[in-house]
Formats: sequence, C-alpha cells, structure tokens
Amino acid sequence: MDFTPGSLSLRRTARAGATALLFAAPALGFAHGFVGQRFFPATIATEDPFVADELSLPTVSTLRANETDEAPASRQTNIGIDFSKRITENLGFSIGTAHNRIRFADQSTVSGMENVELGVKFQFYRDPASESLMSIGIDWEVGGTGSHAVGEPSSTYTPTFYFGKGFGNASAEMMRPFAVTGTVGVAVPRHGSTTTTSIDPDTGVVVSNVERNPHVLQVGLALQYSIPYLQSNVKDVGLGSPWNHMVPLIELSVQKPLDRVDDKRWTGTINPGVLWSGRQVQFGLEAVIPINNRSGRGLGVLAQLHFFLDDIFPQSLGRPLLARAK
Repeated sequence: MDFTPGSLSLRRTARAGATALLFAAPALGFAHGFVGQRFFPATIATEDPFVADELSLPTVSTLRANETDEAPASRQTNIGIDFSKRITENLGFSIGTAHNRIRFADQSTVSGMENVELGVKFQFYRDPASESLMSIGIDWEVGGTGSHAVGEPSSTYTPTFYFGKGFGNASAEMMRPFAVTGTVGVAVPRHGSTTTTSIDPDTGVVVSNVERNPHVLQVGLALQYSIPYLQSNVKDVGLGSPWNHMVPLIELSVQKPLDRVDDKRWTGTINPGVLWSGRQVQFGLEAVIPINNRSGRGLGVLAQLHFFLDDIFPQSLGRPLLARAK
C-alpha cells in the first residue's frame, strides 16, 4: 500500500471532490436543503426553513416531567410522523401527528394519538452568495382530532418566521463550516379558555374546571457545524465515512406564555446531538436537556429517521404538485 505524501494528497483531493459532488451539487438532483454551496440538514427539535418533499418516520422522544398542580410526575414517550410536500418550488404544506404515552409516578398510564397538525410554508428569500434564506408559514393544531386522553379539544394557530444563515463568507476559516437556523412564532389559541366537567365520585356533584389558554411565544435555534462543508469548501482534513456525512449541532427549543396565566417563565430544552445525511435518508440522535426544573428533569432522548422524497422519487412524489413541465 502506497503511503507517500503524493498518494495521500491525491486520495484526499479525490475524497474532497466526492464530498463536494454529493453535498454541494444541487444541479445533480440533491436539491433539498441547499443554498449555494451550503447544505442545511433537516433539524429534529426545531423546524427547518425549507420548503421540501420529506417524510419523518419515525421521530421518537422520551423525557421525564416534574410534578405540577395539575398532574403528578411522569415520563412521556412520543412517536411521531410528519410529511411535507411542495406545491410549487417555494410553497408547500405539511401534515403530522404522534402517538403519546404518559406513565405517571404511580405506574398508571394514559396514551393515545395527539391532534393532527397542518402547516403551510412559503419561502420568500434565498441568496446563494450569502448562504441565507427566509420563510414564513402558519401551523394549525386541529383541536379535537386526537384522542380524548392526550389531545387538546381546542385548536391553536401558530404563525411563524423561519430563517437560515451559513457562515461560508466568514474571514476566519474555522468559522465557515458553521451555520444557524431558527424560528420565531406565537401560538394563538382559538379559545381563551377551555372548560371541562367531571363528576366527583364521593359526592356525585358535577365539577367544572376552567383552564386559561395563553398566547405562547415559541423560539427555536439550531447551531450546526458541517463536516461535509469543511471538507469540500474549506479544508479537507481527511475524514472518511461515516464522519464526512455528519453535522454536529446544538438545538434550543423554548416557549413562554405571554398572557392569561400567572406563571410566565420560559420552559424548553437544549438538544446537543449529531445528524448523518446521505443522498436519500438522514438519521439524527440528540440528548434532551431541560433548561430549568419546570421543563422536566434528567436527560431525555430524541431520534429521527428522515427521508428526502425529492431524491427517492424525483419524477413522481418528489416533484412539486405544480411543477413546470420540462
């Protein structure tokens, strides 16, 4: 086996070329997630800013929750599915739901399907030179479509702003593989309060409970370090498979009630992890760390298997519904 400097240089050049061919050539069909030379992977805990043809099946999460005034301590396990489809190159819709299982400290459990969530997203800005893009959209959690045990009876609408920015133009080479994506939205409940009734088993009296539904500010951020970008656009450091397909990242998903309740503290999680992206599929694994005691306790896990339908079915399911005929 030849280990001369010349052969190593040739091998590294070939490896960098192969990485560039796979990750930085949307003209060859690998178009999802690209702005110029920057590939943005599909993030797990926060919504990415792209309009795309994608399927997440499954997304699995588990996290322990603290005791509250309304419920005892519990562990929540969620298995979800999400499907996104382009209508045009810049306009798309999504649909998703999840099965939720909650096990309480007394070993009792409740489970069922969550409400169906529908979304529309429009990508209105894309600049390859600066590796940046912006989108707007709205999500609708359709009240009453889930099971009574875990689904909310009232609908919620969440208008959201999405953005992505790569640092490929940074003067410092070490900064160029970095990128950030994020979302800012406000969840708007259809009803300001929800009233539920139950019968006291001891007295037989009907008891009414009124729960106020606040507007909720929702913020998501994902800081990414792209090893494919490093090797194909900055400096080939000689990493082979599977490392040259990986994007380490840290996600932040937080929310804060804005009105109608007394406790307006932030809650949410920090999710460090890694994404592995191939041409047709992506796998992600993250830890789930509550930001404060009110958000939960201990470490959770978030994992996702994600399919890029535009590359799996480029001439059918992966094409925009209103694609122009070639």
